[in-house]
Amino acid sequence: MTTRLRLSECGLSAGKKARLHRILHKHGLGNGTALFLPYDQGLEHGPRDFFADPIAADPRYIIKLAVEGGFNGIAVQVGLAEKFFWDFAGEVPLVLKLNGKTDIPSDTRALSPLHASVEDAVRLGADAVGYTLYVGSPAQDADFAQYRTVRQDAQRLGMPLIVWAYPRGEAIEHKGGKDSFYAVHYAARTASELGADVVKVNFPHPEKQTDVPSPYTADFSSQEAIDAVVRAANRTMVLISGGSRAGDEAMLGKAQESMAAGATGLIFGRNVWQREHDESLRFVERLREILAKYPAP
Repeated sequence: MTTRLRLSECGLSAGKKARLHRILHKHGLGNGTALFLPYDQGLEHGPRDFFADPIAADPRYIIKLAVEGGFNGIAVQVGLAEKFFWDFAGEVPLVLKLNGKTDIPSDTRALSPLHASVEDAVRLGADAVGYTLYVGSPAQDADFAQYRTVRQDAQRLGMPLIVWAYPRGEAIEHKGGKDSFYAVHYAARTASELGADVVKVNFPHPEKQTDVPSPYTADFSSQEAIDAVVRAANRTMVLISGGSRAGDEAMLGKAQESMAAGATGLIFGRNVWQREHDESLRFVERLREILAKYPAP
């Protein structure tokens, strides 16, 4: 089992360290691991994601679910934070997403535009901000420049920066795809080198090897792949995404391997709220049981 990063090892300013300590040790299990509930899918995927359970279209229901489930934080866009989060302010940490896009245009030149600021996050009482970075997109020059302004503001205001490091674009699709081991490994390293405090990545699939660089054509197990992804982030904490709704045992197996690899935590959205309320909480409890086995030092 790989040892998880300590906050003291992450090179954080006092403000960032204080906010991350509050997230990791004053909420959730309080053992230095993290479970986040993302709720940015209404923008990113459209309202179709709520068809499976229509009550999930109500932001107040989702934020209350985060409180009931003992999450370490909930990630929402600025409009929902301004209209709904104040009902629960202080009960669960807020991660304010600063950028986002619809999925109407293709991802061939993916760029997620800014629509909120770090100052908005401070005003709303957030404990962290989230930024989606499309690694490998033809538009990454504009993406990197936009990201730099967010990173500088987050540093100036002592706000932890969580980077959704998502491989995207035609070149990525021609080299194994966005969740190949090659792509996810590269994305974790990129976020670390660009100054993320925490990086969110998808679970890697080492079996996806079409036209990937030769080192990635070896026979890697899923555990070896996720081990390498977490190591690539160096002193950047890692969150592993639950991704699209899938079978519970498969998701729990990925969660187990992620935590064994040294990830700080998990970020599960649709796998939690695309189901009936009590079933959601039962699934969350199973995730919490996994996190309880891997406390931070």
